[in-house]
Amino acid sequence: MSTTAIDISTLIARTPGLHGGTPHIAGKGVTVRRIVFLYKRGQNAEEIADRIPHLSLAEVYTALAYYHANKPEIEADLAAQAAEAKRLEMLSEQNIQNQP
Repeated sequence: MSTTAIDISTLIARTPGLHGGTPHIAGKGVTVRRIVFLYKRGQNAEEIADRIPHLSLAEVYTALAYYHANKPEIEADLAAQAAEAKRLEMLSEQNIQNQP
């Protein structure tokens, strides 16, 4: 029985216009950021693959390997996302307070 080896470098892509060009699982559109977010919330690779069933366990591990190899980039991306979420939350609260 022969097997075909997969070059894991083909599992992560950057697509202009998709998620701002941030790294994602090729052909799936799930960002490395999303996988890392779940990982940092205590989920292991198997739990993440169960939660996002169209990803293989290999894709989840590849995203985590990408994160560990490019930690400053992904941490900056996570921080930017958190800051944007906070900004939108504050804007929403202001809009609610300003309603008659």
